Amino acid sequence: MTTLTAALGTWTGAHDLPTLAAWYGQHDGAVPLDDGVVLVAGGADAAGAALDKAATLDTAGAWTSTGTMRSPRQLHTLTRLQDGTVLAAGGLGGSSRTGPGLGTAEIYHPAGSNANQWTFTTGPMITPRWGHSAVLLDDGSVLVAGGSAARPGGSVTALRSAERYTPSDGKWHEAPAMTDARTGHTAVALDDGMILVVGGVVPVGVPDDPALAFCELYDSDKKVWAPTGALLRARRHHQATRLSGTTVLVTGGTAPGSPGTAPYDPFSQRAAEVFDLSSGTWTDKAPMPAGRAFHRAVPVGPGRVLVVGGASSDRDEAGYRSAFVYDAGHNEWTPAAGLETGRWSFAAAPLDGGGAAIAGGVVRSGLAAADPAVTELTPATELFAGGAA
Repeated sequence: MTTLTAALGTWTGAHDLPTLAAWYGQHDGAVPLDDGVVLVAGGADAAGAALDKAATLDTAGAWTSTGTMRSPRQLHTLTRLQDGTVLAAGGLGGSSRTGPGLGTAEIYHPAGSNANQWTFTTGPMITPRWGHSAVLLDDGSVLVAGGSAARPGGSVTALRSAERYTPSDGKWHEAPAMTDARTGHTAVALDDGMILVVGGVVPVGVPDDPALAFCELYDSDKKVWAPTGALLRARRHHQATRLSGTTVLVTGGTAPGSPGTAPYDPFSQRAAEVFDLSSGTWTDKAPMPAGRAFHRAVPVGPGRVLVVGGASSDRDEAGYRSAFVYDAGHNEWTPAAGLETGRWSFAAAPLDGGGAAIAGGVVRSGLAAADPAVTELTPATELFAGGAA
């Protein structure tokens, strides 16, 4: 007789987002502020155009619109600074995915004389870019690395360059370049000022850009990049989540190739692996119960990660409702309660007490949508509780 396991946690509906939006990047999603408040900003509308809208979610599940951003932007980065303000950097300002990128950056002020308003940084970025990473360093500055830039003739290239934003002067300063050019990658801060950069793609002018297995570490004390252990599987549209000060969990991603061609491997979307800073290597872990890309992975307690939503690809897809919680201590996955509205490329942020908030995103695209020419978005917001052990 089969034993059924009760799903972990519960989802509760909250107020709808004020503006329909999807967030297709790795570092453009929701940002936790003080007192349980969550900020979302920018993103893309159903036609793929960049948005200048922003809003905050309070602990009662209600959204409040902030002042509009100084520039519409998607595929940008959002980073909370040490003083509680939020830096929005780069991105795309229109609907074209071939640029040109934005070189502007702006700051959200949750309090003070500019409360709920956005102001430009003192200086622009050194290099306009989108699809880059942004990580807060121990000294309070922000390291931006890689991403995409436009080439003459309308093509796109990946960047090796990096730069650092310093809040003290509001300016951008050149930083050492990465060892490999990449875009659409993830970056995670670890102990001792180390930053791990994982996967991504390099545009080569074909519909499906090749994913990268290469990873590298930035030592913010020595200000140098160095290659580290490669992923066991190349990854794009994956998630990388800090488990501890020295370990990172990577989940899912778009399967390589396409059905009917080698080396297509749909099971790669289930694969999970963990990086150990002390050895610089990746280790296979228990695979997810179901594969996915364009999902979100949110810490919900020490060594525990909620993986939710997603899709197999961004073409002709309907968003998944399913969710799972990974327990690093036991290397096991537990089914979690499913979403009311399946979605991918949505905003997600951790909440106190092992919870998470998700909002917006894509419900259906292409042939899965009522009108194949129009991507269907959702304004629905859902709150997860019960993920902590």
